[in-house]
Amino acid sequence: MFDLSAELLSASTIAIRDCMGARPGERVLVITDEPLRAIGFALQRAARDLGHEVLLVDMLPRTSNGEEPPPEVADLMKRADIVLCPTSKSLTHTDSRRAASLAGARVATLPGVTEAIMVRCMNANYEEIAARTYRLCALLEETNVVRVTAPAGTDITMPITGREAHASSGLFREKGQSGNLPTGEAYLAPLEGQSTGVVVVDGSMAGVGMVSQPLRIVVEQGYATQISGGPEAQTLIALLDPHGKDARTVAEFGIGTNDKAILTGVILEDEKVMGTIHIAFGDNKSMGGNVRVASHLDGLITRPTVWFDGTKVMEDGRLLVG
Repeated sequence: MFDLSAELLSASTIAIRDCMGARPGERVLVITDEPLRAIGFALQRAARDLGHEVLLVDMLPRTSNGEEPPPEVADLMKRADIVLCPTSKSLTHTDSRRAASLAGARVATLPGVTEAIMVRCMNANYEEIAARTYRLCALLEETNVVRVTAPAGTDITMPITGREAHASSGLFREKGQSGNLPTGEAYLAPLEGQSTGVVVVDGSMAGVGMVSQPLRIVVEQGYATQISGGPEAQTLIALLDPHGKDARTVAEFGIGTNDKAILTGVILEDEKVMGTIHIAFGDNKSMGGNVRVASHLDGLITRPTVWFDGTKVMEDGRLLVG
């Protein structure tokens, strides 16, 4: 049905064998939809060729990042050892994914992934990415306040006291672990209601793609209160509005740690680019927050300078630690 390249099959094999640490006898579930069906078939074939019992589920595309899959699919997720989700909308921030992780499944979500991204980023050194990511997470957990500035106009302060940092290291080999593939980021949920400042997205925005004009987002008491900046601003507002005020919650602060990732307009890869940071709005339950909403949209900021409690950890996009 699909002419799968050797490079894509190799990247899919790395994902299952190396990143997920698939062991003999483990059951693999691949969830896909029409736009990403070729990636789904590649992962299915790689799992089969590695000797695993593999089930491929093709569902209708979701309408937003964070929308739940059908209940039958959610039930299957809890029954598998390894779940791979190459879908057009992200299943990362769903109750179904959280329930599967709680049941012990190892889950990798691949929202919007392309063959080029798979081939480029799955060939990164994930042992190095993991080490870099865990070092940044350790520093985040010792920090009370993160401040970010950038040449395009970003200047935001995000209190994070007591929040657990999460390492999307690309190595999901233990029960219940989850994250994106390809990956490479250290992230957490800022404290609700406390972030303040301006976020200027000058790279890409989930649901929007590359921005032709920077998106300027004013943040007050933890919410995006004003959005401006060209035609993409109206697109972003239209994505947020159906989900109410919670969709405007400052949900995530993340730092990219994948040195193979490049800026492409696909947020799955963009937010992993080393030397960038991203700030997301919407659901933060998956990272220890208190907001559950069927929307999670990341905005990428280039050339950031970042302080952890006044200590500079990144300057103009160059990591000074890790």
